[in-house]
Amino acid sequence: MLNRRKDEDRVKKEGRLPPGQSLTQKFPVLHYGPVPKFNPSAWDLRAWGEVEEDIQWTWDEFNQLPRSQINMDIHCVTRWSKFDTDWEGVSLKTLVAEGFIKLKPSANHLLQHAEYGFTVNIPLEVALADNFLLATHFNGEPLTPDHGYPLRGVVGFISGREDLDVPYFWKGAKWLRGLEFLQEDKLGFWEQAGYHNRAGVWEEERFAR
Repeated sequence: MLNRRKDEDRVKKEGRLPPGQSLTQKFPVLHYGPVPKFNPSAWDLRAWGEVEEDIQWTWDEFNQLPRSQINMDIHCVTRWSKFDTDWEGVSLKTLVAEGFIKLKPSANHLLQHAEYGFTVNIPLEVALADNFLLATHFNGEPLTPDHGYPLRGVVGFISGREDLDVPYFWKGAKWLRGLEFLQEDKLGFWEQAGYHNRAGVWEEERFAR
């Protein structure tokens, strides 16, 4: 407890603890519905919508895409924050920049599709920022099933990058299976349930007003 309070005081002094949040040394598990089973031979990830051509990767193909690593602070809407977390996976920004996904000029939003029909929406500028990742690994190990194995979206705060929007952690979907690029915004599961559409951490945008 003393170490936790000391660490929390440190990140607070560094300006890294958002309002209403407290530091956790654990990694709480929060999701709606059961944990899906993973079959690598049947798994795929699709990208469609406002793109020049639909694309689909098998699990083996996805793991051949360019890899990225990010160190981020992550902030849950339920008021816990975890600091200096290491993530590895595939950057959507890189996939677009290197032509793996060819967006139409009409693309303005991303709707993440997960198992069991679960969806999460974010603006395209957030999806293509340096602090959004299609993650396969956490702290050097493959994701656990509870935390979204084999693939999840993650979004957080990169120290020194105050220029980036930082939404709450639910804006990255666990058990990700599809990337739908949209011209007009479409609310995801939690947004339809009354959670804030933008979900800005520093503004405490937890619930729709």
